[in-house]
Amino acid sequence: MYDHDLLVVGSANADLVIDVERRPAAGETVLGSDLAVHPGGKGANQAVAGARLGARTALLARVGDDAYGRLLLDSQRAAGVDTAGVLVGGAPTGVALITVDPSGDNSIVVSPGANGRLTPADVRAATGLLHASRVVSAQLEIPLETVVEVVRNLAPGSRFVLNPSPPRPLPAEVLAACDPLIVNEHEAQVILGESAGAGDEPEEWARLLLAKGPKSVVVTLGGEGALVASANGVSRVPSVKVAAVDTTGAGDSFTAALAWRLGTGHGLAEAAAYAARVGAAAVTRRGAQESFPTAEEVEALGCADPGDATRGPGRTADSAPGHERRGGSL
Repeated sequence: MYDHDLLVVGSANADLVIDVERRPAAGETVLGSDLAVHPGGKGANQAVAGARLGARTALLARVGDDAYGRLLLDSQRAAGVDTAGVLVGGAPTGVALITVDPSGDNSIVVSPGANGRLTPADVRAATGLLHASRVVSAQLEIPLETVVEVVRNLAPGSRFVLNPSPPRPLPAEVLAACDPLIVNEHEAQVILGESAGAGDEPEEWARLLLAKGPKSVVVTLGGEGALVASANGVSRVPSVKVAAVDTTGAGDSFTAALAWRLGTGHGLAEAAAYAARVGAAAVTRRGAQESFPTAEEVEALGCADPGDATRGPGRTADSAPGHERRGGSL
């Protein structure tokens, strides 16, 4: 028996958010709203999203011994996340500087701080936590060598899910463990490298990514939904039409929901369709963790009609399927 449905290994940041009428050009200063501070980071976001949905969730991360670190620990515990794996000290808590424009799109700059001090030795020390978890999810806001160590310490029979954000080329050992590898257009192109030009369609990206070794692949396409790919073939997952207020954290909620549903025995396409509803619900509210829905809210959204977004597709960074996008976001 597993003690946890989902273990998230990743980053924990304080999100410093300012609303702006438009994002500044190089050398330009623009005025924004009052500063808002929220708990964030891709790892911490995924953990809260999973716990909100009802998954027994744990987090392996590192924060600073400071006010931001306490904010993050409080938010995890309030959501019901097991924080026994959260290490404290070694560097200041990571910080994400976020600007949000009136369309809901965002730009993000991250100072990793303590996230960069989550080491392979920390993973080895937490082997018991990894072996007690049915699904392990990771991202790339922590050192890549730490993610490699996660793969090497997975329990037999557990499942590994990776969203390679921010993207970089991945070693074969990590790719082979992914089930699935979850990417958007930008992430897919970085991982594929020169071979990305071989096909302009998402279905072709998915096939090329599968050839690199993952057991399965999910490509998120913003307003166009998503597609899933495995040895059984490639299929599309429709979107749910909503108007985006703030896309911050939407991709993290999608990943957590997908990972949890896969761990409960759902098929890849079914799990991705559920995750698309979770991501769509998240973008209808401001903030990251504050916007993540409960299972009941997701079921209510599931009654909405699936369909195309009314604007162009969002295929870049923090987008999740199923919401109206108005240009690229980071």
